Amino acid sequence: MTDKSEMLRSLSIERGGADSRGGGLGGVILGAVIGAGIAGAAVWFLKPVPEAPAAPPPVVATTPAAGTTAVRPAGGLVASGFVVARRQATVSAEVTGRVTEVLVEEGMAVKAGQVLGRLDKTLVEADLATVRARLAASEAGITTLQVNLEDARRIASRAKDLADRGLGPRAAADTTGSQVLALEARIAEARAQVAATRKDVDRITTVLGRYEIRAPFDGVITTKAAQVGEIISPASAGGGFTRSGLCTLVDMSSLEIEVDVSESQIARVRDGMQVDAVLDAYPDDVFPARVIATIPTASRDRATVRVRVAFDQIDPRLLPEMAIKVTFRDTGA
Repeated sequence: MTDKSEMLRSLSIERGGADSRGGGLGGVILGAVIGAGIAGAAVWFLKPVPEAPAAPPPVVATTPAAGTTAVRPAGGLVASGFVVARRQATVSAEVTGRVTEVLVEEGMAVKAGQVLGRLDKTLVEADLATVRARLAASEAGITTLQVNLEDARRIASRAKDLADRGLGPRAAADTTGSQVLALEARIAEARAQVAATRKDVDRITTVLGRYEIRAPFDGVITTKAAQVGEIISPASAGGGFTRSGLCTLVDMSSLEIEVDVSESQIARVRDGMQVDAVLDAYPDDVFPARVIATIPTASRDRATVRVRVAFDQIDPRLLPEMAIKVTFRDTGA
């Protein structure tokens, strides 16, 4: 019993004295440190496991348009330029006149020889009618002269016959013979006048045709420069009321590329080289092309040389003045 009491007494905590107070404070600090460690471990073990990074979206393969290939990385010389039309024209009349009809709009496809517009041709038509009337009068005059010539020939024949038989004066026969010659000369002159008048008819008819503006080749109208009522002149006279052309016509089959290549790199470009062309408007498609010519002159200001590149196949999406980048394949030093 005594042993148990002593054991219990040994386990009791003394609350009096300075040493006892110091020991109690140390126990509190130790307990706080242990508690903080336990809390940190709990936080470490209980924190959420980070999620695995999301898989990238699958790449969907797209089919390139006809005549193009999918964009692929390509090494080699790269140059920038524009799509240009090798064959285009500002269509105008060969004469000056007021527009009475405009038969085209932007984007319209036309054929060679098709009428695009007409000018006022009232005065020319009046001139043509006058010349035709003069021609008809000249032809009628020839008919009258021919009738008179036939009568004069019969009279001259009778007078000559009478003179040969001594029944009439020789002077009468000579006079009638001279009249025949005079009529023949007048008929020849009238025929020459008729021929000249016919030339005038042909000339005015040709001029009349120039009052119709026709397409010089197959193509597409890109701009319409004149309206009904405006004056068109083949040589612009200046001012806001005179146009130098009716419209601009472009042959879309003649589209090609013009790029400027640095002088330091032009030695790498050769005729016939294959080229990958990419339009800024369609960056996902490559248009195969080839070098057709290097212009034999350089730009002093930019230190570049112009290179012409032809498309292997003309695509409907190609338009004049589109920006384009080309990569020259198999470029050797």
